[in-house]
This record gives sequence, C-alpha cells and structure tokens, in this order.
Amino acid sequence: MTTASVDLTGKVALVTGAASGIGYCSALAFADAGARVAVADQAASGGEETVAAIVEAGGEAFFISVDIRRAEEVEKMVDEVVARFGRIDCAHNNAGVLGTPFIKTADTDEQEWDHIFDVNAKGVWLSMKYEIPHMLGLGGGAIVNTASVAGLRGSAAFPIYAASKHAVVGLTKSAAVQYAKLGVRINAVCPGVIETPMVDVGFGADGTREKIVSAHPIGRLGQPEEIAAAAVWLCSDASGFVAGHTLTVDGGMTAG
Repeated sequence: MTTASVDLTGKVALVTGAASGIGYCSALAFADAGARVAVADQAASGGEETVAAIVEAGGEAFFISVDIRRAEEVEKMVDEVVARFGRIDCAHNNAGVLGTPFIKTADTDEQEWDHIFDVNAKGVWLSMKYEIPHMLGLGGGAIVNTASVAGLRGSAAFPIYAASKHAVVGLTKSAAVQYAKLGVRINAVCPGVIETPMVDVGFGADGTREKIVSAHPIGRLGQPEEIAAAAVWLCSDASGFVAGHTLTVDGGMTAG
C-alpha cells in the first residue's frame, strides 16, 4: 500500500508503539508520504528495524526508547524529537496492550487493570499532554490516537481493554473540542481485528480465529497497512475539516 497521494513533505511525525504491527506500518506510511519520522517504542531492536526499513526506502527516521506510562520519559521523547527535527507536526499515539484474553471482569486483578490502563489510556493522555503544547507553539498540528472497535462496544473477551479504549475515545473527543479552534486537530482510529503479533497472541485459541474472521462482513481480518493509511490521512490536509472523529476501520464489524 502506498500513501503517495498524501503529501507530508517537510512535516515531522511521531509514532509510538512503532516497533511492530500497526505502529511499524504507520511509521513507514508517514515516511512514504514524505515526513521525517520519530520511531518510539520500548522494544529497541524492533524500533531500530523500523528505522532501518524507512532509511532503506529513502526516508529519514530515528529511534527513541520510551515507556509511555512515565511522564518524564514521554516529556523527554517529545523534547528529543524537537531537538532532532525541530518540530512535531503529526503524532500517532498508537502504543497499546491487549491484556490477558477471556478473563471475566470479576476475575481480573488490580495489577492487570493498572497495566492496561497505564499503557492504553494514561499513555495516550501523557503523549498528548506533551505533544499539544509544542503543536500550539507551531500554530497547529494533528494527532491520531489508536482506539479500537472495542472502544465503541462491549467485549466479552477483553473487558478491561475495552474499557481502556472507551477512555481513549472519550479523551480524544474531549481534547478535540478543547483544541480544534487553536489549530490542533485530534482524532482517533478504531481498528477492527488486525493481523498483528498482538492479535496472534490474543486470539490464538483453536477455532477462535475463524469466529473472529466471521465477525467481519468483509470476510477477512484487517491489515496494519490499512490502519496506517487511515492515520496518515487523518494527519493530512485532506482531512482538514475532521476533528473529534472516531474513524472506524473494521471491515463492517460494527455495522450490524
């Protein structure tokens, strides 16, 4: 998939969770559109592989190690991007965790809850907390947060994950209302089930994959490149009138 129709030449994009899956493809898609890319993740080896793929394709990128649960590390991440590239025009706050599958709400322990919310909800909030002031200083910018179809409906398989993604949707809409007039557009992308390593672990039980595929009217799981293309579009001038939107990319999963 190419993002050649979207021109982000001269822009700088920051992508969290960029060592694999959707984040990896998002980083490459931003670079394909002409942006210089900051690749952020805890996984150094995967992050460096993302950078290498961008550079091999003729783009410019560097890796930042970050734990998005920690304010000081997120602040340092933003500072490093600005020091290296001079600005941040686009941010895809994508890092997330799924949690242990098929644990009922009453059986979930506090550690599981805290871990999922710290990464999925607090991590998105901290990222925006430090990205937004910089973008305001530039006169504007665009942020895309990775939510999920689980942020739009209930999930018997992943109740705490669903709760955390509902939080991402609510935070995205609220921040969008606050900052749209100031030039910072904030939106969310809500993927269906996407072919990534995280999903392979979460839905690895016998017969589960077939059930998940059948839940998508389009007849297949999504590809991470398809979510990446949506994120790049939401950060481009082509979506200049889009703010506070949850762009559902789910093969029709939530249509029925």
